[in-house]
Amino acid sequence: MLSRAGTAASHSLIVASSRNASKSFANLNRNILRFFGFKQLSRSLYGCSCSGSLSFGWNSSSKRKFNRSRMEGFAVRASAQPLNNADELIDSVETFIFDCDGVIWKGDKLIDGVPETLDMLRSKGKRLVFVTNNSTKSRKQYGKKFETLGLSVTEEEIFASSFAAAAYLKSIDFPKEKKVYVIGEDGILKELELAGYRYLGGPDDGGKKIELKPGFLMEHDKDVGAVVVGFDRYFNYYKVQYGTLCIRENPGCLFIATNRDAVTHLTDAQEWAGGGSMVGALCGSTQREPLVVGKPSTFMMDYLANKFGIEKSQICMVGDRLDTDILFGQNGGCKTLLVLSGVTSLSTLQSPKNTIQPDFYTNKISDFLSLKAATV
Repeated sequence: MLSRAGTAASHSLIVASSRNASKSFANLNRNILRFFGFKQLSRSLYGCSCSGSLSFGWNSSSKRKFNRSRMEGFAVRASAQPLNNADELIDSVETFIFDCDGVIWKGDKLIDGVPETLDMLRSKGKRLVFVTNNSTKSRKQYGKKFETLGLSVTEEEIFASSFAAAAYLKSIDFPKEKKVYVIGEDGILKELELAGYRYLGGPDDGGKKIELKPGFLMEHDKDVGAVVVGFDRYFNYYKVQYGTLCIRENPGCLFIATNRDAVTHLTDAQEWAGGGSMVGALCGSTQREPLVVGKPSTFMMDYLANKFGIEKSQICMVGDRLDTDILFGQNGGCKTLLVLSGVTSLSTLQSPKNTIQPDFYTNKISDFLSLKAATV
């Protein structure tokens, strides 16, 4: 394995001691990220202060504490190597985690050679897991999409950021009497419902408008304890204001983002503005940084490793994005393979400005088949 970049504390820490403390700590995290990379914590640091230790969680009777992460020494990662020997990589790991958009499909179009590649890996006894930052669908809905595309994938093998948001709330014992305001689509609502949480917002608020007349005061539900923001094609000013009021005025209200992807593949014709644009609007109005549960946060990696009993060194993360997929794998201590079938081009990978280098890169995952044949 190539040496890993040194990591620092998560950029998504929510510091609650004061608004000024929150802003200064968020700025510190962004500066750290810019120069060193990071390793996200997989728990919310709810209700923490800027003192020597951090307490978190909704259960005040058993507050757990963490010491602040220390800056570690770091080594510059060598340039990524082209994947020349697929068998060697395949034999070195037990599990392959695949991103979906740009790796398995683009929009609603399957990328060439995907079915044969997945069949080959299964025939060699490899566990396959599919992780997507797209929160518009639930795991069950994604299962139907795989089926429509002719792929045999079980719901247990699918992990969407919509599921991660609900799983995260469960992991911190988020009170069932509290509500979740959703800026996002049906996938988040379905996963919250399955987890037993009450919610409001989502597509139902897509047509709502605010009449800005003199003296108008917008009311909001004081029982909202978390605002979850994901990709939302029905995004509007009403949702921005409602979410802002909950985060700023409800004591302890969590600000959770399913992802901060700049662009997404709604169709195979072009790139479209991603969930990061919706999250950015709330960052601007609340002056808060969200806790991100999707890639590159290690929350989903930790969840997967625990669920399946996987050693992270025995995982290869395959994705098309450097700042989400590859960083997700690196933060989790996995091997990483970048495919050039999605967002990232070879020129972007090899640019002197790019500081995120995967272990290997190749054109598309079906290269596993051709490179395998070439080495026989």
